Amino acid sequence: MARCVRPGKLPVPQVVVKTVCMAGTFTQLYVQAVFAVKGRENLIHSQWADRMYGYMAGIIKEKQQKSIIINGMPDHVHVFFGLRPGMTVMEIIREVKCCSSKFINDNRLVRGRFSWQEGYGAFSYSHSQINNVYQYILNQQIHHQRKTFREEYKELLVQFDIEHNDRYLFEFYE
Repeated sequence: MARCVRPGKLPVPQVVVKTVCMAGTFTQLYVQAVFAVKGRENLIHSQWADRMYGYMAGIIKEKQQKSIIINGMPDHVHVFFGLRPGMTVMEIIREVKCCSSKFINDNRLVRGRFSWQEGYGAFSYSHSQINNVYQYILNQQIHHQRKTFREEYKELLVQFDIEHNDRYLFEFYE
């Protein structure tokens, strides 16, 4: 299980770990990750969503990654970030999901226990696509007036030529 460290409230480290990069190693990787609330319940409320998105961005920054934009709907979230060497997409998303669930539960932002569904979708982009992806994520509310989350997610899988079986996608309750 990942250890959750709250952004801005780092414990005093016992051991300092530095990211070591080899000379001549340069990367430019941009990833959009999409994940859903367990049971696809509409639990992310507009009163506190921006606070949660800011918290998620802090987690990404603390992992020495670059948060570009985070936005979503009441039942799912899009996280767009620059990926630096030393961490995998899986490690970053695991931390974001784990710590944000804890944040929501510790602050009692929902009734009962909040959690994310297992799994996520991750899609990579070139530098020239950053603005388009940013605008797409920024305008989620407008986008979902025309398209359901299921349609959006399946469209991403097809667009990125990702083989999938519908049985293993998120739980969809539409």
